[in-house]
Amino acid sequence: MRKFIILSLILLAALCSSCGNAQKQTIVMEPQVSEMKSICELATMECYYHNVARYKEEDAEGILFWKKDKHFWIEYAGVVTIGIDASLIELEVKDEQVTITVPPARVLGCKVDENTLSEESFIIDKKSADIDAQDQTAAFRAAQSNMEKSASEDAALLSNAQRRAQKLLEDYVNNIGNIIGKQYKIKWIYSSGNSNLEDDEV
Repeated sequence: MRKFIILSLILLAALCSSCGNAQKQTIVMEPQVSEMKSICELATMECYYHNVARYKEEDAEGILFWKKDKHFWIEYAGVVTIGIDASLIELEVKDEQVTITVPPARVLGCKVDENTLSEESFIIDKKSADIDAQDQTAAFRAAQSNMEKSASEDAALLSNAQRRAQKLLEDYVNNIGNIIGKQYKIKWIYSSGNSNLEDDEV
């Protein structure tokens, strides 16, 4: 009889432990901000630019009235990465209401494709003073800066990047809702300085 009682207590303890573990493993299924940040990182757009930048340095060589300017052009291609800063995404879930705060889309990265640069990329004016490596480096930096400025001022491009990110976030929320049987309503809030879209617009 004593053995039976001990065995019963052991089985009861094991059952309680099993139930406790099962409760710990239960996961509440709802939109997660960590997943949204990953989605935003995947939603970034890469835009390819082809441009010609001008470089000019006056009176770079010579004396008195026989001075020459340095004058040449650089033809280049580059890549600009545009999207929203995933670290600034905020999320609030209350019943069927999902509120997502997003920052404005912006240029996240910019680089000139060095593989597209060669001697033929530099077009030197016939009257120009001699061009050296330092001049080419300066022109390269100016080209990268001009490319970033051009992308930053392209309102249509920024708006397209933001819509792309928001559409993927919307699909994610709706898919979660379909799995758990909820019909979420999404409210978009745009961070200060975000003029790419209006509130509640996707």
